[in-house]
Amino acid sequence: MITVVLPAHNEERFLETAVRDVVGGLRARREAFEVIVVENGSADGTAAVAERLAAEHPEVTARRWPAPDYGQALRTGFLAARGDIVVNFDVDYYDLDFLDQAVARLAQPDEPVIVVGTKRGAGAEDTRAWPRKVVTYIFSTMLKVGFGLQVSDTHGMKAMRRAPLVALAEACRFGTDLFDTELILRAERAGLGTTEIPVRVEETRPSRSPIVRRVVRTLVGLGRLRVVLWRD
Repeated sequence: MITVVLPAHNEERFLETAVRDVVGGLRARREAFEVIVVENGSADGTAAVAERLAAEHPEVTARRWPAPDYGQALRTGFLAARGDIVVNFDVDYYDLDFLDQAVARLAQPDEPVIVVGTKRGAGAEDTRAWPRKVVTYIFSTMLKVGFGLQVSDTHGMKAMRRAPLVALAEACRFGTDLFDTELILRAERAGLGTTEIPVRVEETRPSRSPIVRRVVRTLVGLGRLRVVLWRD
């Protein structure tokens, strides 16, 4: 079974299209699946849309996190998942071709437990504005140099085997921008394999948080994460 986790913060205008695309695509593949929408701290009608979609589609479940927190939404969805494989999509960034490739990779017995859709690896195509690409480059470089990250990216689409990662997800202490980064780093430190598939990235709407604020928040978070992982 496949679980797709969709964090949703102020996504009233876009959530229905994303859910219908994902549900329709997975139904066409005749796979057992569920979609968990995790609304977090929205100031618009996102929660109501999520509840309506859950009522309309038996495969969809709506969950809530009380504050705006992308990382805690991912964690909530991951721990609630019933699927053997958990796929993280964003409302504005999902790709069922990536899901097909990643699930096939994870289905092999000797393959890694996490497959990242990389914006930076060989064959990837990143069409975002240059400031966003620069931030991604700096963030990834810091993770590689300061933390020994083996893959070239941690944000965005991912597919994961759930069972080997549950305890690590429960141990993660960071939300916001860093839950998925911390989970991947903990998996690599535990000797669990990670790999990546190049993807194409195209912005369909402006970022939910100003880039400068996000950079400062992430730098502070990385410093705290370095201390936590060192102690652990």
